[in-house]
This record gives sequence, C-alpha cells and structure tokens, in this order.
Amino acid sequence: MWRDPVVEEVRAIRDAYSKRFDYDLHAIAGDLRKKEKCGNRELVDPEPRKAENLPSRRSA
Repeated sequence: MWRDPVVEEVRAIRDAYSKRFDYDLHAIAGDLRKKEKCGNRELVDPEPRKAENLPSRRSA
C-alpha cells in the first residue's frame, strides 16, 4: 500500500501533540482555546441562521 509522506508527518505531529495531554480531548481543546486567545488573528463569531431562512423539509 502506498503511503503519503506528508500525511504520515501530519499524523505523527498530531499524535505527539495529543500525547502531551495524555489524549484528553478536554485538555487539548483548552490548550487550543488558550493559543487562540494569544494569537494575532481576529476571531469572528457568525450570527446563527434563523429557521425561517432554511429550506422546508415537508414531505409531499
């Protein structure tokens, strides 16, 4: 089976990052939120879409 070296590298980095937090999803998310706040990028929180703007799912 063919293996993509870029995909392998990304997976290795992801695994090493997860291992730092003992694969605890809550700890990983907390670290990402902390990094997000310290970054120099503008964060956008879009308005939720209203139900009236969504297509109807009525059955015929």
